[in-house]
Amino acid sequence: MTLTFMEANNRNSQQRPTFSSSPKMEYPPLIQAVKEGNIKLVQELLERGVDVNVQVEGGWTPMHNAVQEGNKDIVQLLLDKGADPHVKKENGATPFIVAGIVGNVELLELLLSKGADINECDNHGFTAFMEAAFYGQVNALEFLYEKGAQVNLGRQTSEEQKKLCKGGKTALMDAAQRGHVNALKILLEKMQAEVNARDNMGRNALIHSFLYCKNKKVKEVILLLLQYGIDVNVRGEKGKTPLILAVEKEDVELVQMILEHNGININDTDNDGNTALLVAIDKNQIEIAQLLCEKGAKVDCGDLIRIAQRNYNQDMVKLLREYGANENFSPPTEVYEPNSRRWQRCLRHLHRIYRPMIGKLKIFIQEQYKIAETSEGGVYVGFYDGKEAAVKRFQEDSQRAQQEINCIYHCQKNSNLVMFYGRESQNGCVYLCFALCEKSLEECLTDQGEAALENEAFQNILKSLFKAVQEIHRSNYTHQDLHPGNILIDSKGAVCLADFDKSEKLDEGQQKIKDDLKALGRLVVYVMQRGKDPFSKIQAQSDNKVIEACTNEEIKDLVQNLLSPGEEWQNQLSEMLSHPFFWSCKIGYRFLRDVGNESDIKKGNYRSKILKKLNNTKAFKNWREEIDKDVMEKMNSFYKVDNKYRNTVGDLLKFIRNVGEHFEEEPYKDLKSKIGEPSQYFQKLFPDLVIYVYKKLRNMGYKKHFPSVNSSEPGC
Repeated sequence: MTLTFMEANNRNSQQRPTFSSSPKMEYPPLIQAVKEGNIKLVQELLERGVDVNVQVEGGWTPMHNAVQEGNKDIVQLLLDKGADPHVKKENGATPFIVAGIVGNVELLELLLSKGADINECDNHGFTAFMEAAFYGQVNALEFLYEKGAQVNLGRQTSEEQKKLCKGGKTALMDAAQRGHVNALKILLEKMQAEVNARDNMGRNALIHSFLYCKNKKVKEVILLLLQYGIDVNVRGEKGKTPLILAVEKEDVELVQMILEHNGININDTDNDGNTALLVAIDKNQIEIAQLLCEKGAKVDCGDLIRIAQRNYNQDMVKLLREYGANENFSPPTEVYEPNSRRWQRCLRHLHRIYRPMIGKLKIFIQEQYKIAETSEGGVYVGFYDGKEAAVKRFQEDSQRAQQEINCIYHCQKNSNLVMFYGRESQNGCVYLCFALCEKSLEECLTDQGEAALENEAFQNILKSLFKAVQEIHRSNYTHQDLHPGNILIDSKGAVCLADFDKSEKLDEGQQKIKDDLKALGRLVVYVMQRGKDPFSKIQAQSDNKVIEACTNEEIKDLVQNLLSPGEEWQNQLSEMLSHPFFWSCKIGYRFLRDVGNESDIKKGNYRSKILKKLNNTKAFKNWREEIDKDVMEKMNSFYKVDNKYRNTVGDLLKFIRNVGEHFEEEPYKDLKSKIGEPSQYFQKLFPDLVIYVYKKLRNMGYKKHFPSVNSSEPGC
């Protein structure tokens, strides 16, 4: 069998030429003798010492040519004289793969005995099994299957090609595309080939059966694939469905075959918003158009009558009028400007094209509209009741869909959850529609443009998250899947918690709350580290390791309380929302002043319970030396004796209280030039003082000094 260079290049973009022989090429004597089948001359040349592995253009060797010619005796002679049975052409094809092309079972068996790998592939991912399917070599196909060839192996290709969605094609797709019905039957019936396998572009064998214009058995192929339940709503290039591709072939019988299959979406569109009916009218195919109309195709999918009139087809115009097509159809003319900056391009396109509505939902299940992957269906950009939406798609009987719906309906008043618009169902799928957000927290932290955000911004993110989880718990649910990808930022910068398909209703003991608290503890570390380590890495670490990663005492205390909640863990979030981690330095300074204003501290009652508790530390023991000398002297002058303040925490709090009380008074106004803003001054000198005092007083009945969770005093 001889394949010319032009024929070899006739393969689609996922494939490559196997042979590149040119009739005008002058071959080395050994290769010429092999091609002519002159075994005597081959033997003479080898005995003279010619190179048994000589290569010509394309990397062809005597072995490749002998296999192509199907000459077993010459192949054996070459092997006996030291020919490399694994030698590769420039495209990576071995003699074994060439044997798959020509379908020579004897040579396949011989080369296997010489160590060929049954699933070895060339540089484009072709195996001998795939080549046998591509060329309809049934005997070779069956032999390779019996020897263990992988039936559903997809074409492996380079990373660069994968980025272009190349590769992934299976032997079944090859046989379908080339119209090899016998090979297709064997693959499906005997070898249990996966009928709905998809290549890296998302195309199945049904799409591939339309791609080769010389496929004369396309109807037989498609009928066979339909009998085996192939998906008829899959898409090819430009988003074209099998129905649209059948219409483009202008074959009524083919269209009829597709339409008779259960589950066909007759009104689905390609990427440009064209339905099968619109394509039929544009191609002036009245018989196909009538068939589509009879099967329920909608006539509101474009200016159909004008297209028919442009083709001077009055019978088509009459048909369309009978089915209610609009005489004065006009597409939307208003200028649409999306609210979302990130998704504006696909929103504009989706807004412009025709799509059959699913209740109030306009959506296109195509890769270009996909926001995120999910375990069951994906999240897509869409419009719900005219509003920009993120749409999660599930199978209608999905347990996860039911869990998400239950949680949403019980937590609708939670303003920190992503807003839920509504749900729709069609063809066994349920669509849950939410407000469209710009990015996830994970994306926010990996975006270099966000790296300069201050701590206060991240504190606000975590506060919103804590409030969201707190409200879920109050609604008797737990989230159970808290991670950075489920925390979303909308176009106004608000933080929203999303993805409730793993949520669970609280059991009697409410133990599941602890799972959410532990996840929150790890999220605190992830956020405050600006996403330096992947969240999955932090999840895998022990609690002790997570605590060690905390960068200051406030974060450490917050995380410890989340990872090891006390007996009242059900109310843990309420307390944590009032934690110093969420205070600005001005709020922290006000807290220290209020504590310093306690009577026992002002009077220096060192036997009091509060001062015994506060002063029981070696920390801050030299605090007076940290204060500016002029400031210390000025504050000491308030008293009649020197060094009125001792190096105790209690006296430090009294000092802070006195600075706050007298800072604006005339005799002390020169302190401003030394101190500046007092809250910043003391925060810088004693960064751990607030959390130290907080922890000491937390269980002592002094919570009256703790700011409320809704404190909104501006930051430092």
